[in-house]
Amino acid sequence: MKQLKSTKSLTITAIGVLAAAVLVISCATVKRVIAPPPIIPGAKFVGMDQCTACHESIVKNFKLTQHSRLEIPGEGDRVGFAGGCESCHGPGSLHVDAGGGRGKFIVNPKKEPESCFQCHLDKKAEFHLQYHHPLIEGKMSCTSCHDPHGANINTPKGAFVARVNAQCAQCHREQTKPHVFEHEAVREGCVTCHQVHGSINPKMLTERDNNLCLKCHAQVAGLSGQVFIGQMPHAGFGPSQFLQRGGCYSAGCHTAVHGSDLNSHLRY
Repeated sequence: MKQLKSTKSLTITAIGVLAAAVLVISCATVKRVIAPPPIIPGAKFVGMDQCTACHESIVKNFKLTQHSRLEIPGEGDRVGFAGGCESCHGPGSLHVDAGGGRGKFIVNPKKEPESCFQCHLDKKAEFHLQYHHPLIEGKMSCTSCHDPHGANINTPKGAFVARVNAQCAQCHREQTKPHVFEHEAVREGCVTCHQVHGSINPKMLTERDNNLCLKCHAQVAGLSGQVFIGQMPHAGFGPSQFLQRGGCYSAGCHTAVHGSDLNSHLRY
């Protein structure tokens, strides 16, 4: 009898484990996140063609973007939804009946980042990390850096093509301007060193202290026990104990990390 109960218990446990495994696998293999569009009380979906009457140029460009491909079968309050503008702005019937108007019966993601967070859940989490751009504080919006209606969402609003760091340069001009002695990492992009939405590290860096710099600037051991970085002894014997002083920039050595006009070793 005890053996029978034990067998039943093992069977139930095995079924539970198998069900959990199937659930995990099914969630892990879904390649997309399906989020419902915003709902505006009393409004119905009218389709993107209705938007063309007032927003002709925006709709024309929007049809070339990835956002325009969002399409979720409508059910219940979402009957008639076919994607397009209403994926982010919500059903537009009341907005159309009112003759348009900025913010009238329509969701404006520029003022309501939650509209973007419905799909971009990972970015929502990053904005809630210790160090982040002040989006959730209301001092900026997703459209400060991204053009959701543009062919390339990673270019500033109104630009078809843009140089690397163009979005960051809109605010961080001092860090992105040309220098006589440049830091090659800046040429590759701000995201080489920074988590642009949020980070657990100060200054929104991808890594703490020397670990960030040493990803590119390799340490090479010398014959005399010294450690060379860029053909310069940084650790070992004598006065070259630079690595022991702290971070490459915080220790007072390479303080001009974005580039210098005075010193080839990136110093002010």
